[in-house]
Amino acid sequence: MNNELDVINNLKELERFLLSIENGGLGLKDVAGVGMATNNSDGRPFVAVFDNSQQLILARWVTQDVYDNGKDLVRNGPSRAH
Repeated sequence: MNNELDVINNLKELERFLLSIENGGLGLKDVAGVGMATNNSDGRPFVAVFDNSQQLILARWVTQDVYDNGKDLVRNGPSRAH
C-alpha cells in the first residue's frame, strides 16, 4: 500500500483485481485468502491478500464505497461471464 494513488475506487475495478489474483496474473505465490479490513492507525479501508500462514502478501486501498458495497464480492468471489 505504498502507492497512495493506487486506490480501487469502484466495484468493477475490485472485480478485476480479484480475478487477476485468482488467475495468477499478479505473480503471487501461496495465496490462501482475500479479505477486507481497515487500517488500525487511520481507519482507511483496504483489500488484503493473505498466504497460507495468514501473512499479508499484498494490499490495496479501497474507497469507502467499495469497502461498504464490495464485501460480498470479496467473500463470494467474482462471478465469471461465460
